[in-house]
Amino acid sequence: MGLYTSFVSSVLFPLHERLKHHNSVALRREMEDVQWWPAERIAALQLQRLQAFLQDVGTHVPYYQTLFKKHGFDPASVQSVADLQRLPFLTKPLIRANTDALKHPHAQGLARFNTGGSSGEPLIFFIGNKRVSHDVAAKWRATRWWGMDIGDPEIVVWGSPIELTKQDRIKAWRDKLLRTQLLPAFEMSEARLDDFVATIRTTRPRMLFGYPSALTLIAQHAQAKGIAMDNLGIQVAFVTSERLYDDQRQTIARLFGCKVANGYGGRDAGFIAHECPAGHMHITADDIVVEIVDAQGNVQPNGTAGEIVTTHLATNDFPFIRYRTGDIGVLGTLACPCGRGLPLLQDIQGRSTDFVTAADGTVMHGLALIYILRDLPGVRFFKVIQESRTFTRVLVVTDGAFAPGSVEKIITGFQQRLGAQVQVEVNLVDQIPPEKSGKFRYIVSHA
Repeated sequence: MGLYTSFVSSVLFPLHERLKHHNSVALRREMEDVQWWPAERIAALQLQRLQAFLQDVGTHVPYYQTLFKKHGFDPASVQSVADLQRLPFLTKPLIRANTDALKHPHAQGLARFNTGGSSGEPLIFFIGNKRVSHDVAAKWRATRWWGMDIGDPEIVVWGSPIELTKQDRIKAWRDKLLRTQLLPAFEMSEARLDDFVATIRTTRPRMLFGYPSALTLIAQHAQAKGIAMDNLGIQVAFVTSERLYDDQRQTIARLFGCKVANGYGGRDAGFIAHECPAGHMHITADDIVVEIVDAQGNVQPNGTAGEIVTTHLATNDFPFIRYRTGDIGVLGTLACPCGRGLPLLQDIQGRSTDFVTAADGTVMHGLALIYILRDLPGVRFFKVIQESRTFTRVLVVTDGAFAPGSVEKIITGFQQRLGAQVQVEVNLVDQIPPEKSGKFRYIVSHA
């Protein structure tokens, strides 16, 4: 670790977190101790935290006060993680219908967030300081698995408007001091890709972070231009938010000359799992309980595929208990040779965010269109089918809050992204069927 990285990691970033009322530094140190515990001891700690968490929200959070009473659930009676099965699932529609009732009356630092989710269903929820601290600590721990630390030069290829709309002077200086630089993944035109390649070559980061599809596209663009990217000293590419396909892993590793570390989670469900250098996805079990359930909601044994359901033990301020992610996964059956006692997520399926192509040939991340839809009131589900560069269909399932002028907003927003000459057809439908495979894709491009 270089002197400046050490300064950032041990002095500058801890000061930053203290000013934001986050205790992520102490949590990260604790997590780095816990990860080496035997699996049984980690499970005991998880149960202890689950018991305290359920008693707190059952006492203070209106939604769970009512729910626990309705189901005769006494948090004090919880003796195992399996006791969670006495509670119903938390779903996106339930969160939308009970947003205020899910807030803890003593919440600290609640901030509003939203996400399209894997099903394209818009969701508004809140995150407090405790949850943020735990997620920062978990991500920090996983970063250090790979010999990287906060303060090492980093390029972030990302598309969330949360990051893209807060480029004020304070954040710009913070990023400069932390040596992290953001490249917006929404637009992937030839000129922009040229700029991305040039920036990465000039910056010579030690690590990359971003969508696997975006990093793959940048790497392939550099290769097509005959520009070497494997001699810059990049050590690892952290990828998340999409399913990482084998060919993407190979392309990123080969063309950037680095290792690839997969991460799984989301703003709603939290930092669920991350890959270690031994090649296995470790669940953040000190913070999150993961269940795998079948179509009927029955919990499945390790090694059997099903929907991933999470309970985040640091979400007291806005609880996520038995939250249905909509993703499909498999819990591992073996211990990891790295020696960490954290359980394994053997496989993750069902996450896919495609690129779309504008009329002028500009390639952009599918999230550029998703964000137009997901923030509109009354939009429950959606699917975008780009039939060609000049014609895009949008299927939208709405409720009573959907305003008449929203259709025009969708058309205008899409044309601003794809081109004024593009025909955008918005169809209001009762339901959106899944693909023949049974999986749901909310962006499908034939262009």
